[in-house]
Amino acid sequence: MSTSPSTSAEIRAEIRKGLADCSTVGLGLVPLGLAFGVLMTQAGFDWWWAPVFSLVIYAGSMEFLAIGLLTAVTPLYSLAAAAFLVNFRHVFYGLSFPLEAIRSRLGRLYAVYALTDEVYAITATKRRAEMTGPRTLTIAITCQSLWVIPGVIGALVGTALPEGLDGLQFALTALFAVLAVDAWRSSGDLPAPVIGLVCGLIAAVVAPDQMLIVGLCGFVGVLLVRYAWLQRTGRAERPGRTNRPGSDVG
Repeated sequence: MSTSPSTSAEIRAEIRKGLADCSTVGLGLVPLGLAFGVLMTQAGFDWWWAPVFSLVIYAGSMEFLAIGLLTAVTPLYSLAAAAFLVNFRHVFYGLSFPLEAIRSRLGRLYAVYALTDEVYAITATKRRAEMTGPRTLTIAITCQSLWVIPGVIGALVGTALPEGLDGLQFALTALFAVLAVDAWRSSGDLPAPVIGLVCGLIAAVVAPDQMLIVGLCGFVGVLLVRYAWLQRTGRAERPGRTNRPGSDVG
């Protein structure tokens, strides 16, 4: 059980630890935030929508996804389903997140709101007893700052660039491709990305107008069936499998 810092010197020391924790994972947010801001204005949004998205949604992958979905006037139910499926993993993050280290109710509310993949990845690699409230909140605030500020800068830069720049739309595809490769390298589970690819291709053929929602639902359904089969045959935990936390933007 961690001991909460009581003096100003101890709190400052914990804040410095939190800043140091963010030095690698947090800095990875900067180029993604810049790309998100530029893509936002290139898609036709005013620059101030970038901080609005980053403060209201604050889920990097969903923010990228929302740009395309909103510009395509996607129905609300499809938006809700996509947001649920893309961010469902956050439910499980809360099981091991050191929320009890934060004493103030406001601080706990903010920590729940700001629990992203990056924050989880940083805290999950630390001993739970080491995590104090100031250190945990510093990680959350720093990660959000390193996402919001570059997003605003990128959006302002995007307004100065000529419209219709090709290639920026690939940022989202590149983001998910990197995440998929990272998840595969962490878990060593090759069938999962193959199942996702097959579900996406089938959805693109049978329901091109609803490809995303059909593909995601099919992927989740196949994963559930596969999990039940692995549990039944006793092959759920394979030798040599690692369980390192993944990395994603929100």
